[in-house]
Amino acid sequence: MKALIPLLLAAACTFAHAQSVTLTGTIGSRAILIVDGAAPKTVAVGETFQGVKLVSLQGEQATVEAGGKRVALRMDTPVSIGGSGPAGGGGSRIVLPVSSGGHFMAQGAINGRSVSFMLDTGATTVAMSAADAQRIGLDFSKGQPVRMNTANGVTQAYRVRLNSVRVGDVEVYDVEAIVSQEPMPFVLLGNSFISRFSMRRDADQMVLEKRF
Repeated sequence: MKALIPLLLAAACTFAHAQSVTLTGTIGSRAILIVDGAAPKTVAVGETFQGVKLVSLQGEQATVEAGGKRVALRMDTPVSIGGSGPAGGGGSRIVLPVSSGGHFMAQGAINGRSVSFMLDTGATTVAMSAADAQRIGLDFSKGQPVRMNTANGVTQAYRVRLNSVRVGDVEVYDVEAIVSQEPMPFVLLGNSFISRFSMRRDADQMVLEKRF
C-alpha cells in the first residue's frame, strides 16, 4: 500500500481518488468492509471507515456513502465510489480487490446499463449470457452467429460490438463481445476490454491502468 501513496498524491492534483469498497460479510448488524484493498473492517450502521459511511445494512446488501454519493453494495462485488474525476468515464485507473472466492469482481455498466463483472484473463472477449444481453437491451440477434465449445457441448453464440463498457469511473468504447445461450452468473470481463489496460497484481488487488 505504501508504494501506492505517491501515485495517489499525484492523482489528487487533478481529481479526487475514487475509493473501491467491497462488502465481504456481516456480523449481526455490522458489515465487514474492504476499502481500497486494506484489511477488512467491521463497521456498524452510522459509522465511517476511511471516509466511507455505512448508511444501512439488510441481509447481504448494504448502502454506503462517500464524497456525497450513495451506492448499494452486494456481497463480494466491489464498487467505486466518491471520485470526482472527469465526467463521462474519463478516469484511467481501476482497482479490484480479490473476493472471498479468489476472483476479481466489479460492478459496472455496458451501454449505460448496470451489470456485474468477473475479471477473466482467459476469455478472448467480454462474454455474457443471452439473459443478461436481453436485460440490458442488447439486440444480439443482429450480431455474427458463431459456435462455442462449452463444458455442455457446442452452443450457439453471437459476436457483437458494445458501444461502451464502464468500470468505476473508467469507460472504454467499441468493445467486442460474445453473447452465449449458456447461462452465466456474471459478465466475463475478457481481453477485448483488458487489452486496453496495463495490468498488475498488487497484494490482494488487481490494478488496471488505461493505455493512452
